[in-house]
Amino acid sequence: MRSGIWIFAVMCVIWGIPYFLIRVAVGEISPVMLVFARTAIGTLILMPIVIAHGGLRALRGKWVPLLAFAALEIAGPWFFLSSAEQHISSSLAALLISSTPLLGVLIAPLFGNREGFGLMGVAGLALGLVGVAAIVGLDFSASDATALAQMALVALGYALGPAVLRRYLIGVPSVSVMGVSLAVCAVAYAPLAAMSWPKAMPTASVFASVGVLGVICTALAFLLFYLLIEKIGPVRATVITYINPAVAALVGITILHETFTAGMGVGFALVLAGSVLATRRRAPSGNRRQGASAD
Repeated sequence: MRSGIWIFAVMCVIWGIPYFLIRVAVGEISPVMLVFARTAIGTLILMPIVIAHGGLRALRGKWVPLLAFAALEIAGPWFFLSSAEQHISSSLAALLISSTPLLGVLIAPLFGNREGFGLMGVAGLALGLVGVAAIVGLDFSASDATALAQMALVALGYALGPAVLRRYLIGVPSVSVMGVSLAVCAVAYAPLAAMSWPKAMPTASVFASVGVLGVICTALAFLLFYLLIEKIGPVRATVITYINPAVAALVGITILHETFTAGMGVGFALVLAGSVLATRRRAPSGNRRQGASAD
């Protein structure tokens, strides 16, 4: 369980910075090009490991759920997120994605997960959502409804992806799942990226953003996220989306010199408290009854 906590903390940081990086990248390249570059980099890192260890054999009979996972967790959300961030702030994007754990609670029973959250867990989710709203300052401004609809699809995909992974792919090596999923998405996006090739050479900041997104926020992050799902479950794993806006706010303060408000401080504390409540494991009912009788 302690290792799960450490993975959770690292993932909160790794998947807290993409909002800023995506915002930088889509200023000069198309969302399609960004998704292709990110998945291609991840493929180049992970697929040699998959092939060297014979990881493709582990996917026999698993191709349908694998393609579903790739579509729900990568192909759809990454495009919609990149497209939406052309019109809304990264903080607002993070706030909207933070609805993922709530969607995960509703989706989990459909995939045979009967663990549930309990009253304290639900209270933690609600508390975390309030904290996220405080961090971003309730900035709900957006240029059009399409961007908001795209963010809803992102949150839904991020909730469904881990559920499919845990239900149908849990026995498959993590590097095989992630490497092949990225490869499938890279191949699918390649012709679209070719048609949207940038007319001018992107700046160094865009190259750096794409590189970090591909190496750290994709290849490394997916391996860690798979381990996190194994440690704490698919629903609790998505609670990292509560911490991401706090990281995004800190990035804005340190890099963009944004003002740190009292709401951000209070919101960050609420996010941490809500995440602890939402991710804590409930004791089995039998153990609770035994504890009560012992008192």
